[in-house]
Amino acid sequence: MEREAYLLAGPTASGKSAIAAALARRMGARILSADSMLVYRGMDIGTAKPSKEEIAEFSMGGVDIVTPAEEFSSGAWLRAAAQWANGVPESVPIVVVGGTGLYFSALLRGLDRKWVMPPPEYPVIKIDRAVVRERIRERLNDMFMAGLENEKKLLHERYPVWSRTAALAIGYREGDDRQKIFVRTCQLAKRQDTWFRHQATALYVEPDAEAVWRLWMARGPWKVNFAT
Repeated sequence: MEREAYLLAGPTASGKSAIAAALARRMGARILSADSMLVYRGMDIGTAKPSKEEIAEFSMGGVDIVTPAEEFSSGAWLRAAAQWANGVPESVPIVVVGGTGLYFSALLRGLDRKWVMPPPEYPVIKIDRAVVRERIRERLNDMFMAGLENEKKLLHERYPVWSRTAALAIGYREGDDRQKIFVRTCQLAKRQDTWFRHQATALYVEPDAEAVWRLWMARGPWKVNFAT
């Protein structure tokens, strides 16, 4: 199933989700999350998952699909995304936002892994790594204040055995302290930035809603294929 969608990628803590939400409101759009950790139910604080109100406001896809006990993959995400998109009227725009490069590749070149040149083209937030690190530190403080440790404890009690993919989630490993989570999150942001530089044809854009809006309006929506 082919649809048009407006895309926005970027490393964690780059502000992409807030920008996408602001522009989706302007467009009357629905949002599809392209974040590999937002798919897990109950992993809310540590993944900086949007609020239940925001999820409902945008009929958000790509969130709360499986439990931490279940495996997940790019193919599973694409199938879930296709099912979600099938319920979005053709007249309603779709905004895809996230930091998981594999999901953007799946939408734009499928899952066959065949290398094509150039790599898929889409907008990526351009932001200084020092700024990202500071935002990560501030966000982490907020997460602990919001009850991250308690959320982690309850999830491990409910799901004693986690899937391989869920176990990769930063902030949920038993024994991880604040500094370890900070370091691992900064490493994740660096890996994401590296992916977008080498595995995508990045259309770099400043972390500003109007800058993203101008790029979208100049470029027009992308043709994405939800077929697996």
